[in-house]
Amino acid sequence: MKLSKHLTLAEVIKSQTAIQKGIDNTPTYEHLENLKLIANRVFEPLRAFLNKPIRVNSGYRSEALNKAIGGSKTSQHCKGEALDLDINKEGFYYIKDNLEFDQLIWEFGNDSEPSWIHVSYNRFKNRKQVLKAVKINGKTKYVNY
Repeated sequence: MKLSKHLTLAEVIKSQTAIQKGIDNTPTYEHLENLKLIANRVFEPLRAFLNKPIRVNSGYRSEALNKAIGGSKTSQHCKGEALDLDINKEGFYYIKDNLEFDQLIWEFGNDSEPSWIHVSYNRFKNRKQVLKAVKINGKTKYVNY
């Protein structure tokens, strides 16, 4: 099933952890609608700008999968509102400066390139919150970008 022109449902629900642990990672109808929104309002404009395929590192996570990987209990991935994308700083800045989003996070890496980016989209209210994930005393902290 296609969520948008260049993004399939299979790409956003694929999880090695779910496969290994036999976890059902099938989204509900509401989650599917949220995935279609982020696919069309963030993923597609970004892909058109970069003019190349984008790898999804993490997309939708069922509650069971999120628990299995130790994800946040309030993760937008569980609502179908977030994608972790394997893109560079050019893509990060394009989203930041040109698209509507709820959260945009420069995930680790260094000052030149992120390891990946997290982006979320909320159909009701987008905060345009821009953060950077860093390790402080072995714990992940989110600081304003």
